[in-house]
Amino acid sequence: MPSSSRLVTVTSGNVEDACALRVRPDQDGLVKPVAWSLAQAYASPETAWPRLIVDDGRIVGFVMAFLDVRFHPGEPGDRPRSGLWRLNIAAGQQTRGYGRFAVEAVNDELRRRGQTRTTVSYVPGEHGPEGFYRKLGFRTTGELSGDQVVAELELAPNPALQR
Repeated sequence: MPSSSRLVTVTSGNVEDACALRVRPDQDGLVKPVAWSLAQAYASPETAWPRLIVDDGRIVGFVMAFLDVRFHPGEPGDRPRSGLWRLNIAAGQQTRGYGRFAVEAVNDELRRRGQTRTTVSYVPGEHGPEGFYRKLGFRTTGELSGDQVVAELELAPNPALQR
């Protein structure tokens, strides 16, 4: 992955290009389109943190974090969680490190907000992201969120963020 990768805010100037981003066809049922995610972010601005992944001036992906969400609000002991809500890497840009970059950037943002873990949920299956998340250190919790598997990663402190 080139070192020029960065996250940028979705704006009126890049939203159409963001919505045009497509994952591989075999992943269509595994992750919602960017337009869907942006609608969710618009409807939940207090919990959504959407960003575009840009490299060398071109959009290569989309990531959205969720902040302080209770998965089971009616259950005792349910705690607010923060983590990865959506990750879409453009079909032709996968396996280049952009997904790892995006997850690490979300982890850094969560650390900055005082979080100690990142939660993710994903659709299990042959073309699903389970192997990707396992390589990054996520471990399943035994929970389901709808039809999705829940996994978490304990965040080690980042010395650069503690200055």
